Amino acid sequence: MIPPWRRLVFYGCIASAQLQFPSLLDATIDDLRGGLDAGAFSSVDLVNAYIGRISDASSLNAVTELNPKALEIAAEVDRERAQGKVRGPLHGIPILIKNNIASVENNNTAGSLALLGATSRDAFVVTRLRAAGAVILGKAGLSQWANFRSSNSSNGWSAHGGQVYGAYVQNQDPSGSSSGCGVAAALGLAAVCIGTETDGSIASPAQRNGVVGIKPSVGLTSRDLVIPISEHQDTIGPLAATVKSAAYVLQAIAGQDPNDNYTSAIPNSIPTLPDYVAACQEDALSDARLGVPSNVLELFLEFDASRQVEVDAFTSALDTMRRAGAEVVENTNFTELNAWANSSAEGVVLRADFVTNLASYLSKLTSNPNNITSLADVSRFTKTVAPGPEEFPSRNTATWDQALDPQSGFGNTDPRFFPFLQENLFLGGEGGLLGALERHQLDAIVLPTSFAPGFAAIVGAPLVTLPLGFYPANTPRVMNRRGNLVDTAPNVPFGLSFLGRRFDEAKLIGFAFAFEQLTKVRGTVKPFLIPATEIRRGDL
Repeated sequence: MIPPWRRLVFYGCIASAQLQFPSLLDATIDDLRGGLDAGAFSSVDLVNAYIGRISDASSLNAVTELNPKALEIAAEVDRERAQGKVRGPLHGIPILIKNNIASVENNNTAGSLALLGATSRDAFVVTRLRAAGAVILGKAGLSQWANFRSSNSSNGWSAHGGQVYGAYVQNQDPSGSSSGCGVAAALGLAAVCIGTETDGSIASPAQRNGVVGIKPSVGLTSRDLVIPISEHQDTIGPLAATVKSAAYVLQAIAGQDPNDNYTSAIPNSIPTLPDYVAACQEDALSDARLGVPSNVLELFLEFDASRQVEVDAFTSALDTMRRAGAEVVENTNFTELNAWANSSAEGVVLRADFVTNLASYLSKLTSNPNNITSLADVSRFTKTVAPGPEEFPSRNTATWDQALDPQSGFGNTDPRFFPFLQENLFLGGEGGLLGALERHQLDAIVLPTSFAPGFAAIVGAPLVTLPLGFYPANTPRVMNRRGNLVDTAPNVPFGLSFLGRRFDEAKLIGFAFAFEQLTKVRGTVKPFLIPATEIRRGDL
């Protein structure tokens, strides 16, 4: 195949080389690597193009801050390339990071004015990206505090960053909490975006913006200097236009870090982690044994019958997998599904972890202008120091109020915490995802993405989501709980997820890649707003 950055155009009997740069809406890391390696364009050209695209799509608020040193960093990696030093496949590739992951050139606020101006060193995953030669382009918008503040806010809203809007429908709910990352990946505002997930915060915005999301096992990627919710469920992963592009980034950021002891559980430490890029094989579904927990489909449809569109597309997808050589095993049910549906354990675990883990993060700041040292300080700031900009009480603090309640709130060192954690591990283990995988000797569980994240979240298991379809033209327009964003409507995307055992990312990536190559759903419907700026060589 002729690379997209170069074609031979014939004029009569004369052949002349004409550069045709990849459209950044769909450009993969392989496309960009090819152009950079061939000298068709530079990293500086790429950064300028992405900055232009971010400006083109500024009405969607996907990007909160640009890195003021992005062009300087790009020029440096271009000089390295010119000298024959290429650090790897991400050398010169611009990447956005969610605004709860620390980088020295930008604010790191979780969308709160309470942390505006606070500083720290780079997060471990940012250090890894820089070491790989990537250019940190800026910070992507998110649901404030990673959707861990209000019971009545909207996905993608932050006091620091504004309201992020989805890519496919005007005023679309972008889903959360990695809202800006989903939109940025959908519109080609960076090559890849790094998000975080506690329960659904990579998977959900990825599916609602028609892109790929990899939610790694807890402990595969370090949470060092990432504003936390829960040490037991938080994880860091990529959102990208394609499975392979996401795999490149996961390869760069995975690995052990002494500042996050959960990473010591990685079975194979660097440099012998699985090759996630090599896992992208078109025949990966051949001989795969995939389980479908039918009781999960029934439960979610009972709760929300409008998801039948997603289930119908999912059923067709299972036939595609069978034709690719997979064995699809029906009724691999989660034995404690009803107990899971009625359990409050996850909420208790998250609130207790947040009280403890947030204080730990805040203690590591090198400057802290508002002297925020605890969740109680954050709550006080939000309610009394900046209630107008923080939109309190219109957007309440119900989650914090529960966590700080003197009777029922406690940190994760309190003896009351342990039974709730054990309940979580049982409901997601023997009674849920991990039990089903073992009982039926499965390689993975497959589910519509709308139904999937919670089962992986409570046991720290991995999930890979990719595009499955779009809501059809006759879909009723439904608003979100706050009434300010479109939740479902014609052209809103939805996805399919592969879930597996802890540290089984390579296997799931292979399944997702094979399905992606068979279906190529992305691109069949275009975003409602497409940035006009494309790559232009600086010397042209």
